[in-house]
Formats: sequence, C-alpha cells, structure tokens
Amino acid sequence: MRPLSGEEIAWAAQLACLYEVGAAKPGNVSRAAAFADTRYEHFVASAVAIGPAFAESPRATVGETIVRAVADTGRLVATNTNLGIVLLLAPLAKAVAEPGGGEGGLRPAVARVLRGLTVADAVQAYEAVRRAAPAGMGRVAEEDVESGAPGVTLRAAMDLARERDSVAAEYVNDYAVTFGLGCATLRRCWTQGDRLSGAIVTAFLTILAEVPDTLIARKHGREPAEEVSRRAAEVLAAGGCGTASGREAVARLDAELRDPGHGRNPGTTADLVCAALFVFLTEGGMLARVAELTDRW
Repeated sequence: MRPLSGEEIAWAAQLACLYEVGAAKPGNVSRAAAFADTRYEHFVASAVAIGPAFAESPRATVGETIVRAVADTGRLVATNTNLGIVLLLAPLAKAVAEPGGGEGGLRPAVARVLRGLTVADAVQAYEAVRRAAPAGMGRVAEEDVESGAPGVTLRAAMDLARERDSVAAEYVNDYAVTFGLGCATLRRCWTQGDRLSGAIVTAFLTILAEVPDTLIARKHGREPAEEVSRRAAEVLAAGGCGTASGREAVARLDAELRDPGHGRNPGTTADLVCAALFVFLTEGGMLARVAELTDRW
C-alpha cells in the first residue's frame, strides 16, 4: 500500500462520511430520517467541511487535524455531527500518509501513529471536544475535558475513557473494532456481491451486536445499550439486509430506536462504521473504484 496524498485522504474521509450517512442504518439520521435538530443535509455539510483539514493531515499532527476539522465543521453546522468521526479518522489519515506505512498493512501503521501521540495532541483534542459539546459527556475524576489542559498524551487520555466510549477504546486497542468487525464485514459483503448500502447496514449491525453503543449507555445506562445489541443480533439472525424477513426486522429495529429525543440513537456505532469505510476505501485500493462503489449503491 503506497502512501496517499493529502487530496486522496480528503476524498476518502469525505466519501466515508457521505456513504455512512447515506445508508439507512437503524436509529441514525439518513436521507429518509431526521432528528429534531439534525438532518441528512447537516451531515453532508459536515463532510464538506472536514476536507481541508484532512487534505493537510500528512503535514499536520493528529491533534491539529482534529481541532481544525471540528472548528471548520462548526462554521457550517450548528450542532455536533462528527466529533467521533473526526477523532477516529485523524490517526487513520496520518497512517495512510506515512512513508512506508503500508508495510504489514494499515493497522500496524495506525499502531505506530497511536504510540507517537503527544500531550499537545491531547490539548488540541480536548479543545475540539469542548467546541463540539457532544451530548452525554458527564464528568470524570481524571483528565476531565472541562477541567483544563490535559497532562497526559492523547492515547493515555483515551485509555482513561475507554470503558465509557468506544471511540476512545479504538485508540487503545489499535482500532480492533474498525478493522476486525467493521472493515472485515464491508469486505465480505462486497466480495459476495452485496450493494454498498446493504454492506454498510450489515457492518453497522455487526458492530452493534458485538459492542454495546456507548452513546446509548452514557444516556440511559449499560443495560439498555446491551438490549439494543441483543436486538441487532436478532436482526442479523433474521437475515439482515439479505432477506425480505431480515429487511422487515431492520425496519422494526429502526422504529424501536426512534423517539423524539433520539436518546436511543446508536451514534457511536455509526462513527465506527465511518472509520471502517475509510479503511475499506484506502487500504485495498477501493478509492480508485469509487465509480463502481457508487454504481453498486
């Protein structure tokens, strides 16, 4: 795998965001479903907004990419649409631009990037979190985002948060869910001839079935999040997007997850799917086959 240019990285990041929101995933915003304060168009604008930051990511630090992407998003969108996505994509973007980064595949390159994260990266990531003001954050005893500048590296800060945030956990486990569940499912579905939109929904359900959504858990507790995971597993067992009965089960789960306050939105799972799409596009040369991906939507 050759290092990618800034332009190619920006394309991959923006396409991953657009493909992710374009697929009708249960409980998420899509072209057919909106929240009271967030619509599909907000996510489209957010995808556009992060392009310049990711185009500069080969020359920037991970923290600089994060803080610029979130700040630029705030210029176009008034609500938090992509903090988790940006946090996940920034180390991946740095890894795909790394000279020799393809040796052994992308995941070892990501591991090297994660090991090299600094306190300065943490300071900038904390600034981005405060700018985005995500829902359900709460307060913690160590290195709380609202308590001032962190005194540890960004990876160490994520380690402190890994039990309550699956995005943070990816920084610690070298993107185990992104590669092992998300991208692996996308590749399997694509190879067996599925449409890209169906593959994305299947990847979403696969992650959700294995990893209780931490956004739901922060809002409602661990048990409701685990119940949603059980329901996702049932939908997969019913055939998911691959059968008529499975598609009916997907629709029922979607209806169950929707409420006026969108408190059961598996938003963290959607962020992980976006990261998996970025890997899918960049690691195996699929970025050169975007026309085919789009035609098979």
